[in-house]
Amino acid sequence: MKLPRLGLGTWHMGDSPGARAAEVAALRAGLDAGLALIDTAEMYGDGGAEEVVGEAIRGRRGEACIVTKFYPHNASRKKLPMACEASLRRLGIERIDLYLLHWRGSVPLEETVETLELLARQGKIARWGVSNFDVGDIQELARAAGGERVAANQVLYNLARRGIEFDLLPLCQESRIDVMAYSPLDEGGLAAHPALKAAAAGAGLSAAQLAVAWLLTRPGVCAIPKTANETRVREFAAVRDATLDPAVLAALDKAFPPPSGKRPLEVI
Repeated sequence: MKLPRLGLGTWHMGDSPGARAAEVAALRAGLDAGLALIDTAEMYGDGGAEEVVGEAIRGRRGEACIVTKFYPHNASRKKLPMACEASLRRLGIERIDLYLLHWRGSVPLEETVETLELLARQGKIARWGVSNFDVGDIQELARAAGGERVAANQVLYNLARRGIEFDLLPLCQESRIDVMAYSPLDEGGLAAHPALKAAAAGAGLSAAQLAVAWLLTRPGVCAIPKTANETRVREFAAVRDATLDPAVLAALDKAFPPPSGKRPLEVI
């Protein structure tokens, strides 16, 4: 993979000033634990999440791999450079490590790719990618000039939502496109799932830990759980190199069966 296997998300961070100190502390705890990957977006908290990330990495830029995303309505030749500059300013950095189109909009992919390549040549971004792209989108992107340089596709993927395993995940793996799994706990629901809790107890893990550890067994996949709790951050970091017993994996497949056919790409 071109990306770290495990990092932290920031969806819903930056929404409440009263939560900012805890959010910054959690991201810093992640850096302390070696979780270099931090994912955010200009949409989150209307830029507030990027400001939280900027505060968390201040003085520690070299330890962090920063991913942020831009709105589809900012994907044009005119607007994208301005959106990029705004994100750089909020993050307090000179270059974004990975810049993602948050979802498809009306701007032609060729125009967006051309502008992303320009930003890369200017040193504003290191690499670029996409988010919420299904098979047809990835195939169309590949036909655009420069589209083969897409580095990552960030999609909803967890034990309860395995639809991408039928065709999208294999395509990304074959194309050497890293898959970033957002909402690995299915917005927290998996942490309370009885079958997952039972399997986790047998593995000596919490249900949340097992949900993340399972994703890390998938080739070419990285997970970005979100938490503002420092203890939970350290719990996630503890499973970065975990090895799951085949019996545990079999139990998870029984409780959360893989897809037998094409499913529409799920999003949150």
